[in-house]
This record gives sequence, structure tokens and C-alpha cells, in this order.
Amino acid sequence: MPADQNRYGRDRRYGTTAYYTEGNTVRTAAPVPEVRPRRRKQKRQVRTHYTEARRTASVSITLPLTLLLVAAVAASLFIGYRYLCLKSSLNSHMSEVKTLEAQLDRIRTENDNFEKSIDTSVDLNYVYSVAVNELGMVHVGQDNIIQYEKTESEYVRQYEDIPTE
Repeated sequence: MPADQNRYGRDRRYGTTAYYTEGNTVRTAAPVPEVRPRRRKQKRQVRTHYTEARRTASVSITLPLTLLLVAAVAASLFIGYRYLCLKSSLNSHMSEVKTLEAQLDRIRTENDNFEKSIDTSVDLNYVYSVAVNELGMVHVGQDNIIQYEKTESEYVRQYEDIPTE
């Protein structure tokens, strides 16, 4: 017995009786009638005043709708134009920034090279010997440092004499 039928031969889905074979007797099948395709009748092209008015009413565009569409198209074009202008400006500024960054890197490299050449060109031993021998300079020692406290005010006058012991 098929799963969608109950024990009385009734189809659960559609409520119709389905016959099935039980035992050795089989019912005879009725011949299937031949189905001929129907010829479609051609509709007459009858246009009444009502159908013409309905067709023109559904297709017609009123003046306010036209103005709204024109305004929407104009706004879309204006926004698109402004977007393209801003995008172009942004691209040109970005390329200018890249150029300036490359120039800054080049200048920093040159500056580092000049600083290294200055550092290597100066002989510190020669500077020390000229300062000590020719100019009479000496290293600072504890006996050369003088500390004093000013008691008058907390302001420092630039041209005031420094007291010596």
C-alpha cells in the first residue's frame, strides 16, 4: 500500500479513492481520450473610448512629474560633476604630497650626509691642542666653580655683576 493512502484506498492528500490491485484480479483500464489542442480565437481589435482614455491616462506624464524628473536628473548630474571635481582635486593633492615627501626624503638624506662629513672633517684632538696650547684654556676643576646665592629677589638681572669671593 502506498504511504499516502489509508487502508480504505482513500488518498490522504486529495480525499479521492485510489484503486489498487488486491489478489489476482485487475480492473480494466478505460481508454484515455485524445486531447486536441484548442485553437485560440483571435481577439477583435475593438477600441472603445474607455480603453483609449485608460491607455492615455496610464501613459501620460503631467507637468509636475516632468519638472520633478528634470530636477532629479539635474541634481544627479550636478552631484556627479562635483564628485568628479573633488576626486580629481584629491588625486592632484595626493600626487603633490607624494612629490613633496620624496623631496623631503632627498633633503634629509643630503642633510645626514653633510652632517657625517662635518663630523668626520673636524679633528677633536686638534681642537683640544689649539684650545689648551694657543688660547690658554684649562679643564674645569672643583676649584674653578664658584656658587653664590642671591638674597635680594628671585629675579635675575642679566647685566648684574657676578660676585667673586
